[in-house]
Amino acid sequence: MSLHVVLYGAGVSSTLDSPPVPTLDASARTAPRRRTRFLALPDARWALLATAAFLSALPLHFADAPGWTYGPLYAIAYLAGGWEPALEGLRALRGKTLDVDLLMIVAALGAAAIGQVLDGALLIVIFATSGALEALATARTADSVRGLLDLAPATATRVTADGEESVRVNRLSVGDELLIRPGERIGADGRVLDGTSEADQATITGEPLPVLKTPGDEVFAGTLNGTGALRVRVERDPADSVIARIVTLVEEASRTKAPTQLFIEKIEQRYAVGVVAATLTVFAVPLAFGADLTGALLRAMTFMIVASPCAVVLATMPPLLSAIATAGRHGVLVKSALAMERLGEIDTAALDKTGTLTEGAPEVTAVCPATGSGLDEDALLALAAAAEHPSEHPLARAIVVAARARDLRLAPARDFTAKPGHGVTATVDGRFVTVGRPDSGLDADTDADADAGTDTGTGTGTGTGTRMDRDTDVEGGTVVRVERDGALVGTLVLADRPRADAAETAAGLTALTGTSPVLLTGDNPRAAAQVATATGITDVRASLLPEDKVTAVRELQRAGRKVLFVGDGVNDAPALAAAHAGVAMGRAGSDLALETADAVVVRDELAAIPAVVRLSRAARRLVVQNLLVAGTFITVLVLWDLLGHLPLPLGVAGHEGSTVLVGLNGLRLLRESAWRRPDEGRPRAL
Repeated sequence: MSLHVVLYGAGVSSTLDSPPVPTLDASARTAPRRRTRFLALPDARWALLATAAFLSALPLHFADAPGWTYGPLYAIAYLAGGWEPALEGLRALRGKTLDVDLLMIVAALGAAAIGQVLDGALLIVIFATSGALEALATARTADSVRGLLDLAPATATRVTADGEESVRVNRLSVGDELLIRPGERIGADGRVLDGTSEADQATITGEPLPVLKTPGDEVFAGTLNGTGALRVRVERDPADSVIARIVTLVEEASRTKAPTQLFIEKIEQRYAVGVVAATLTVFAVPLAFGADLTGALLRAMTFMIVASPCAVVLATMPPLLSAIATAGRHGVLVKSALAMERLGEIDTAALDKTGTLTEGAPEVTAVCPATGSGLDEDALLALAAAAEHPSEHPLARAIVVAARARDLRLAPARDFTAKPGHGVTATVDGRFVTVGRPDSGLDADTDADADAGTDTGTGTGTGTGTRMDRDTDVEGGTVVRVERDGALVGTLVLADRPRADAAETAAGLTALTGTSPVLLTGDNPRAAAQVATATGITDVRASLLPEDKVTAVRELQRAGRKVLFVGDGVNDAPALAAAHAGVAMGRAGSDLALETADAVVVRDELAAIPAVVRLSRAARRLVVQNLLVAGTFITVLVLWDLLGHLPLPLGVAGHEGSTVLVGLNGLRLLRESAWRRPDEGRPRAL
């Protein structure tokens, strides 16, 4: 799988005597792509053996060689290609259901019984090949997320009474204590017992910022530890970790049925019984009117073959399974075939703001020098950036980026130290500088900033000596204090920003549904309007509680709309459940996201949402195409056999050829081009 997951380095530099966190290259950021080879599937190997035996017997048969030379080869073809469907058919028969696989085996044996050994072998070979293709589609679905398991380390350091030991992760038990060194990946889901660090959870939750971890906090297998050492108690069996649950989730998706498939299976039994009854009629009626036994039996066997609904049964699941596999390769975990089908039915999109339209990466939105500090905006920003420059923390990087955007000169920092979750200190131009978050919380520090005569609004800063209005909207922002020689010289405000692809995504959903997305957010109208303006959304509903979002979704549905709701999968869970289809953004570690949403965007890439909707619609079009192809072939071949004389080989080729054609048509969505937008590269018709 090619799930591109960004793994940040250390959260902050540290005074601990620990090795530096290694820089992650592209290979470390990306889960290896693991694709099941065709011949790794038992169905494929049996189909290949049957095909090889058949092709070996064919020239001997046509050359009128003795029967003992090609007879055993035909027997191998029958056994290799037919034993498994025959066994499954008998099991189904024992359960008082009639499997179409059994009809094919009976037809093949019937053909052999009247001397049409070649025709029966051809039927077996093509039938086995179509089964192998269906198995390939299912296997590729599992491949799409299996690579997530590679993100978890193979071994972990377990703390024992005698010291430490390295053990394989699959041997860990609940209650084990692990030592997680700086820069290591965490080996199991658990809880921090001792130590302070920051964990990059992008691989699991999609959060772009490292999360501070202190005693009592939860950690996840496969996430990257920062610069602090942690002692972690294992609280979940490795087989039940978040990553393992994701894999189980998608494997379960391959076993679910879409409504179209359920409808087909509902009528399949009745249809199969009808085929058997019709076959007996086709055999008995000509025989009663004087037809010879061999001719009547041959016509009946041909009828049974061409009337069997193999292609119809195969019409639905391969396209949907292929779509699930392709979506998984691109970081979208669709929970079921039902969910994939429903995604393509939506005609209205409703989007949350925080964590959905905004990406969580901070940027400096206000530079506010304190009155009497003697600094202007540029001087304050340069001072803070100089102190933060050695740090690798996302807030520090944002401050440095803001300074460089203004072409400010950064003085060298000496005696740099950092405390995870608090801030940094350094000596800049001989002055002791501290940059960090307020210890007493945002509200208390807002008052302090007001007393210092700073402006911490979400704008671009209003310059020196401006007092802050206590009602200024600082929602969504982080206030960072800058002190020089123990005195407050100003504050910086860092806030989330709209994702780079938010406007493109909104436009893409508008093009797909014909209506502009609706923004449903719990944020205040001012903050919601800013994001809506940046993304081109015109319908904005702000200050909504979770139940208000549900009400908004249901109002849209009562108006006849099929709503897709996109949220972060936590506070938005009620709306995700109420919508026709729900997508959770990067919160795969949450049970609410796994249980409530129809799909989870692991990479946290907003543009993947219109892409998966397009993919779902392509899958639904292929299902319709397959049903038309299968129905046309069955109708033409049945009429040909009843009204004329349909040779058995031609009937086999037509019936099984349509089955293979339908299967291959469904597998088209495994191609990389199936994920691209129509305007990306050469246009394609699905």
